[in-house]
Amino acid sequence: MSNGSVQSVDRAIAILEILAREGASRVTDLAAELDVHKSTAFRLLGALEQGGLVEQSGDRGRYRLGFGVVRLAGAATAQLDLAKESRAVCLRLAGEVGETVNVAVPQDGHAVNVSQVRGPSAISGHNWVGQRTPAHATSSGKVLLAFGALPLPEALDRFTPLTITDARLLGLEEIRRRGWAFTVEELELGLNAVAAPVRGSDGAVVAAVSASGPSYRLTPQRLPEVGEIMTAGAREISQRIGYYR
Repeated sequence: MSNGSVQSVDRAIAILEILAREGASRVTDLAAELDVHKSTAFRLLGALEQGGLVEQSGDRGRYRLGFGVVRLAGAATAQLDLAKESRAVCLRLAGEVGETVNVAVPQDGHAVNVSQVRGPSAISGHNWVGQRTPAHATSSGKVLLAFGALPLPEALDRFTPLTITDARLLGLEEIRRRGWAFTVEELELGLNAVAAPVRGSDGAVVAAVSASGPSYRLTPQRLPEVGEIMTAGAREISQRIGYYR
């Protein structure tokens, strides 16, 4: 990103902060506070208006925050609520399975971890929170793909010799039937994982809860057992965020 682009982003953020503080403001006032030409303020407001982040108020020539900000805030709040409501369940799952437990949500074609609890046997200090992970090479991502929360990528990148790069071999129909997904050294050599779907109040899959650990401990033989445990945990998290069935 060029310096000019970064500057534009900074100014756009500043406009949103001003409107949050003032409630509504005229273009000339915004330009003065930003110390930019009026045409620059118009251009920035136009881009923000197109994205629904600002709108013109009833008072002609004044702008206020748009509904798009509410939508983004709602999405952020939902993720925070999910992380909060799943915490106790994840702590129990981590203790029961003995491995690291993560909650991931779909975002921009990836599975993004919003919560993590390390199990008592965890040997890695890696923090996955906030990281975008490839859907086809992670257990959480496979769950989100299988239940329609993420679109299938056009290209499946290879991360290890065991990464599945043919979409037909991902077994998405089997995941839906079985109710949980797994990966065996598909993202990192020596790392296995199991995940189950978390459903929102409308029944749609909104997240996945996973357990991951070293392949010598979370062996292929253990996957069905852990899959059942994660499925029960995912069901409890779903109920905590409003899914009853």
